[in-house]
Amino acid sequence: MTIHQQPPPRATMREVATAAGVSLKTVSRVVNGEPGVRETVRRKVEAVVEDLGYRHHRGASDLRRGGQRTRAIGVLVQDIANDYSARLLRSLEDATRERGFVLLTASLDEDADRERQLVAEMIARRVDGLVLMPASQRQDYLAADVRAGLPVVCVDRAPSGLAVDCVTIDNTGGTRAGTEHLLRRGHRRIAFLGDLPTIPTARERLEGWRQALSAAGLEADSALVRDGLRTVDAAREALLELLRLPDPPTAVFAARNVLTVGCLHALREELPGPQPEVVGFDDVELLDLLEPRTTVVRQDVEAVGRAAAELLERRLAAHGGPVQHVVVPAELVVR
Repeated sequence: MTIHQQPPPRATMREVATAAGVSLKTVSRVVNGEPGVRETVRRKVEAVVEDLGYRHHRGASDLRRGGQRTRAIGVLVQDIANDYSARLLRSLEDATRERGFVLLTASLDEDADRERQLVAEMIARRVDGLVLMPASQRQDYLAADVRAGLPVVCVDRAPSGLAVDCVTIDNTGGTRAGTEHLLRRGHRRIAFLGDLPTIPTARERLEGWRQALSAAGLEADSALVRDGLRTVDAAREALLELLRLPDPPTAVFAARNVLTVGCLHALREELPGPQPEVVGFDDVELLDLLEPRTTVVRQDVEAVGRAAAELLERRLAAHGGPVQHVVVPAELVVR
């Protein structure tokens, strides 16, 4: 894993105190939310903290508290309401509870600014470790905290600009398997519905679709690609639009669970031609009971959670060693 550049070191508490013209004790009281500081002084210190990019990180807190731990793990996922995120959280909860930890969780909503804000809040609450499903393009803003001893494990998406452990799904291989299934069933015009192209997993799944078509000697027709889809309604509209083309697709690969649901909504409407076959990435509860029966590429979310918990425990035990990237296979479930 390559780090492209070394981020500048964060300001120290002493530098904040010097810039604000106050004592170290005053800065400590402000960043810890303690009483006994005049409001004008508090605002001045907070302004300097913001300007210098100072972060009151867990490593410094542990030194002050004699190394005592909080037994809390911060977990930041994209959307707690999403089935994938919910199952991942449950898997992490089961694995970490056995080790005596509790989880503090929040949703990032694909917002890089929100990610940095929530990460800072988790660290300020002195979590012992962080499990992060990145929304930002680079995570090197965490480099100082990792150097200070904060264990970080990325899940679902590999980190960029930061050398930490991660656990991902084989998105490219899983999508390729799903597309190859449609090719074996005789389809040659296979559409692709995807998420935001800025999301690494979305790009990997699109690449899997392209690889399958290329291996079959077919051109990946950009007219059959619809990306940037975030909701059930967006997927429904995209599929209906594709089916109105002069030469519509006979099958579609939906690269996210909510997009699969959107396709099934579209299939319940009066379609302009034959009903296309759908394969979806990630299973959806009760999907096997619906008609038409839908083949899926299933993610072993429980395995992702267990692996992330094991990597985090290893770092908490200060075992050290090189960073690890665990890739969990995806399973084609034919229905």
